[in-house]
Parts: sequence; structure tokens; C-alpha cells
Amino acid sequence: MAMSIAHPHADMPESLACSLRCPHCHAMLARAGDRLACRECPASYPVVHHVPILIDEEKSVFRIEECSAPEPAEKPRTWKDRARSAVYSVVPNPAKNLRGASNLEFLVQRLREETPAARLLVLGGCTLGVGVDAVLREPSFTVVESDVMVGPRTNLVCDAHDIPFSDGTFDAVIVQGVLELVVDPFRVVEELHRVLRPGGFVYAESPFMQPVHGGGHDFFRFTHRGHRRLFRHFDEVLSGIACGPGMALSSSYRYFLRSFVRTALGRTVTDAMGKLTSFWLSRLDQNLAENEGAYDAASAFYFLGRSSAHTLTDRELIEQYRGTWRLHA
Repeated sequence: MAMSIAHPHADMPESLACSLRCPHCHAMLARAGDRLACRECPASYPVVHHVPILIDEEKSVFRIEECSAPEPAEKPRTWKDRARSAVYSVVPNPAKNLRGASNLEFLVQRLREETPAARLLVLGGCTLGVGVDAVLREPSFTVVESDVMVGPRTNLVCDAHDIPFSDGTFDAVIVQGVLELVVDPFRVVEELHRVLRPGGFVYAESPFMQPVHGGGHDFFRFTHRGHRRLFRHFDEVLSGIACGPGMALSSSYRYFLRSFVRTALGRTVTDAMGKLTSFWLSRLDQNLAENEGAYDAASAFYFLGRSSAHTLTDRELIEQYRGTWRLHA
């Protein structure tokens, strides 16, 4: 039974609902009215508009109440909102993901060949990530789109540090732009490894040369080697630059301009100025992304790997460095 993607808050398919586990003790859950109750410990969790809110408040930085809050009603647009929208409608967007769409098309093809009825988990799936539409278009796949809040596409709310599924539930996990926003990315990747079947796929995209974009929840950045070490319990299929050094330079320049202002209007004006004068830098990235030097200055990296019993050693990790720094050391 494939999950409907046209109706984001549809009930979770029974094939995956029976694999849900208590995020506190990992015991099975039982439906009790509009809640899911743990069969082993006193914990119970609300189900809001068909969306289970499986947050363990003892361990998580998130609270069930804030995670389950309904989406705020749209406020009347002010002249400032209309002016901001008008500005951004004509300003080129310097953000450019070079590989997300093609990498996920590749993953879909591999899953079709190996596991036609694949089960996939998307972490950070509140909104649609680059290339994820290829996964959702595949009628034989069953997909759970999770996040830490109820959003346009969320059908499960959970904290990635304690993924509420039994071991080996999924054939693939997609995690785009999430690992920088968690307090313990190594713990999160351990959870990804746990909920994947042996040989299951993980696809991740994480930032390197990017300014803060997650407020108080923004904790980490990863070099290409640092990103690979996160996934040391996975065999590499593909890895490389998702967003190039041109995008990194553009974003740093725009945040430099932003540092001169103190108001929301000032940030809008400087951001628009920065985009207008630097958007072209990211257009160079398509030709730069395979250069060794780009690995030392890229905006973000991707990794596609398979769950493995082998652990990549730190010596092997260092030997696989792709940049140019050693040439000038």
C-alpha cells in the first residue's frame, strides 16, 4: 500500500504503522483513542490530524506542545510584505543545488532494481526537498515524511536522535539539510543505520561553507571528510559537492552586507542587493564542482551510501582527501 502524496496528512500505511516504536524505551505502541500509548512504559503520545507526535520530552530539545501546534493562520499581508515579495520576485536566486535531483533519480533507479516495494523515510520532510519528487512519484514506494513540527507535508513528527521505528524498517533514508541542525549528528546517523535494513541506502546533503540559517538550532558544518566520517558505518556509493564555492562566496558576501544593518527592512534591502550583485557566482559552480580546489571551499556536500558492517578507519578517511590544501602546505 503506497502512501498518498497528494494528501500529506493521510494515515500512515499499516505496513509502517506496525513498526512504530516508543521513542523513550523502543517498545511497541498501541492506539488508544487519539493517542499512541507505549506497551511497556507510562509514555503516551498524541495523534494530531492523523500525524503521530512521537517526541520524548525527557531527551529532546523539542516539546510535544510546540511540535503539535497547528500551522498559524495566514496573517493579512502588509505593504512591507508585498514590497518584500515584489523585490524577491525579480531578484535572481543564487542558491543552486547541483546534484540533488540527479542523485535521487539514481537512488530511485537502484531501489527499483533491488527493492521494487521500497520503504523510505525522509527526515526534515516538512517541505519538499530538491529531487525528492522523484521518490514520491514512484507508485511502488512507501514513504514517510517526518519533521519536528507539523507542516505542509509532515505525516510523522519525531526527533531524529530517537527515530521511533523498529530496527531494519526502511530500505532508504533521505536527510537533506538536517544534520547541521541537530545537537548530536553522530547519534542521528547511528539511528539512521539502526532503522535501515542491512545494505539499505542513506542519502544526505549537509552544509560546509554556509552562514547560520537555523537560528538557535544551527550547530554544525562539515568538510567533505567530516561528512564522510559521520557515515563511517556505510559503504560509499557516491559523494561530492552538492552546492559549490560560488554559492558559498555569494552567501558569505550577502551575510557580510547584512551585518551592517539592524532592522528587518535593512536585511531585506541588503539581501536583495547582495543577490543582485552576486547571483552569477553560483552559475560558475557547474564547471567548478569537479575541481579539487572546490572541495576546500564548497557550500555543501552530498553522500550516498549503503549500510555496512565495515567501519571506515580514520586513516582510510584521511587518505581519501580530495582537496588541494596539501599541495600548498
